Amino acid sequence: MGYTYEQAMAQVPSWAHKIITFFDGVSGFVGKAASWLCVPMIAFLICEVFLRYGFNKPTVWANDLTVLCYGIMYMLASPYCLRDGGHVRTDFFYHSWSVRTKALSDMAHYIFFFYPAHIIFLYVGWQYFASSFAKLESSPESSWGMWIWPAKGAIVIYIVLTMTQGFAELLKCWYRFKTKVDLWHDSPEADVHDSSAAESKPEA
Repeated sequence: MGYTYEQAMAQVPSWAHKIITFFDGVSGFVGKAASWLCVPMIAFLICEVFLRYGFNKPTVWANDLTVLCYGIMYMLASPYCLRDGGHVRTDFFYHSWSVRTKALSDMAHYIFFFYPAHIIFLYVGWQYFASSFAKLESSPESSWGMWIWPAKGAIVIYIVLTMTQGFAELLKCWYRFKTKVDLWHDSPEADVHDSSAAESKPEA
């Protein structure tokens, strides 16, 4: 007899719920906060266009700051994207698999590919940032000497947040595998739909 969505959620212990909720919340908060960087990014672009084409006085800083804002926003929003399943997935076969097969495949990828790669990224990224911060590194391509160590610091933050979100995703995969129910969907509508389907067609 299979679980309904609510019954499957009840099988998840409170400590796992707390970990998942916390890391999901952190990724969501940081991602949404980082998204506000699009406001100054757009403002810099508008300013550059206005000065360049309106007064024939292009700036030396607008393009640099635009790239800096975009890079930091992109990195800090990445764990949020992972949480909501927004990263590109080649799912020619994946979409037709059962919930348990998907969960098993995802767990294998997190354990054997995701974490080993991100541990290496963290080691290299930290050295990259530490060296840059120690000398307050500026961009050699910037005509006004823009600091780039904040962007390199964002790399470390991105890796740490992605790894913590990856742990939450690994827990989700385990309980999907255990209950055979597709828990923690990307949207409340999907949760309701799956709950109704599980009640009408329980898995054997």
